[in-house]
Amino acid sequence: MTRLFSAYVIVDWSAAAKPATGADSVWIGVMKRDVRFRLTFEAHNPATRAEAEKKLMAVLDDLKKRGERALVGFDFPLGFPRGFSQALNLPGEAPWRAVWDQLDRMVKDKADNTNNRFGVGSELNRRLTGGPFPFWGCPPKDALTTLQPKRPRAHGPDDLPEFRHADLAAKGAASIWKLYYNGSVGGQAILGVPAVRRLKLARGEAMKVWPFETGFKALAPADLEGVEVVAAEVYPSLLKTQAGAGEVKDMAQVRALAEHFARLDEAGKLADLFAAPKGLSPEGLAEAEREEGWILGA
Repeated sequence: MTRLFSAYVIVDWSAAAKPATGADSVWIGVMKRDVRFRLTFEAHNPATRAEAEKKLMAVLDDLKKRGERALVGFDFPLGFPRGFSQALNLPGEAPWRAVWDQLDRMVKDKADNTNNRFGVGSELNRRLTGGPFPFWGCPPKDALTTLQPKRPRAHGPDDLPEFRHADLAAKGAASIWKLYYNGSVGGQAILGVPAVRRLKLARGEAMKVWPFETGFKALAPADLEGVEVVAAEVYPSLLKTQAGAGEVKDMAQVRALAEHFARLDEAGKLADLFAAPKGLSPEGLAEAEREEGWILGA
């Protein structure tokens, strides 16, 4: 059985506004093979997103030197709910890429983790609805007319959807419109997408983002000729993880997920996770593939 990857890297991102380590900070878990081909795990806990990005670049460069292909899982959405790009009148054929480029233009994320994610959410709200919707959640001191600490109203039939198809499939996933408080993947996505975009720019065609660039299909080694990195969205809560004594939950989760994908790959079962999710309409599949993305294993 041919494995698709020889390394599995899981990135637990954070939208923290100051340097942080330990719980609720950035964790990078790397599962790779040693000289005897045994799987070994190492975890990195950089204090800032800038350091994390640098670490990730170094890890991927090292794997490339060793001729090893990596699966890199990010624990935040790589795409926004269907219709988002169109509602912003973003140019280009690929809605996901248009959104990546737009966020890259707007986001200011400094070396000390100070960032403008609330400003970005507020400006996007202004362009989308002129009011504090659909993005919400911020400290009271950051409240603006177009961004409020609390969710102003529910999503109606004429609004952008509250959840992506993938969020509904991975029960319990939070909405990307939520920028603050526990489980605020929105803040992580706004700050994370530009970082993934830079990784992609540095690697060009040698890095593919699933499902946007691969389509939905069970991947075979032949599909990955010349590909060094496949990036995908992951959701650590899909696995039940017990942290060991003195172990931070985030670290336990990145380790468990890296192990999980490594074991599936070893058994020849990982390839199928890249195929089209069952039970989604053709229209839903097209939306997931072109703009929303999907969660690996959901």
